[in-house]
Amino acid sequence: MPRISGVDIPDNKPIRIALRYIYGIGPKIAEDIVKEAGLEGQARANTLSEDQLAQVGGIIEEKLVVEGALRRQVSQNISRLRDIRSYRGDRHRRGLPVRGQRTQTNARTRKGRKRTVAGKKSVKGMK
Repeated sequence: MPRISGVDIPDNKPIRIALRYIYGIGPKIAEDIVKEAGLEGQARANTLSEDQLAQVGGIIEEKLVVEGALRRQVSQNISRLRDIRSYRGDRHRRGLPVRGQRTQTNARTRKGRKRTVAGKKSVKGMK
């Protein structure tokens, strides 16, 4: 398996797909990297020479924040929002949706599994 920016990328996939295994690189950025390196997008990662892999790695290191540094940056941004007690930081703290989505229904991804809350017991014979 070839390594780019300290990440193993699958060698049996086209390079434009394999680059997406690096945290912080999506479809558009992968296409831009392949184009800038002058590679064929359908070329498999295992067919590339060491020089070509080094060139792709150099482009990523020079222009992008990826992997650990990006995760750390996102984490620091969220902790900053929490520290300044912003609305978004409060939503992060409570584990609720941050970007204005509804929560009465849906939002199970952020809220987790349903927790049943005991309600009032109805008493028969009362009006």
